[in-house]
Amino acid sequence: MNLLDSYPDPTSSARRRPVPGARLRLVQMLAASVLLAAGPMLLSMPVRAGDGLASYYGAQFHGRRTASGERFDQHAMTAAHRTLRFGTRLRVTHARNGQSVIVTVNDRGPFVRDRIIDLSRAAARRLGMLGAGVAPVRLEVVERGDNGGRPETGGGLLQQLF
Repeated sequence: MNLLDSYPDPTSSARRRPVPGARLRLVQMLAASVLLAAGPMLLSMPVRAGDGLASYYGAQFHGRRTASGERFDQHAMTAAHRTLRFGTRLRVTHARNGQSVIVTVNDRGPFVRDRIIDLSRAAARRLGMLGAGVAPVRLEVVERGDNGGRPETGGGLLQQLF
């Protein structure tokens, strides 16, 4: 018997049986390859953190301690958010005029039901919302915070993700 006799004739009309799960494994390998290649790019992309109304706070809180322990500086590019980790950097974009700023979460708030973020006076000025006091915004996480070096407190789902 010849070694070649053990292999099927490629020109024969006999139908080959598919290997069970072969397609699934092929798709899984291709998906893994794409994720490995695109992984660094995907990790560096901003993550949407919400849409809603922003307000700002300024002089009345200037110099007071924030929830993170820092002193509030109305001239710094900072913000208060209910659940995101301290140190998280957000891109806040004004939905009407397209202006955007990068702020760092260093406080908790806002404590008004329909608001999603409180901005420092400097951030509000750059967004062009000082006159109105509130503005519709889009939030994107640019860089995940380290919670100001504090241990996790459990928090909500957003805090666990970001």
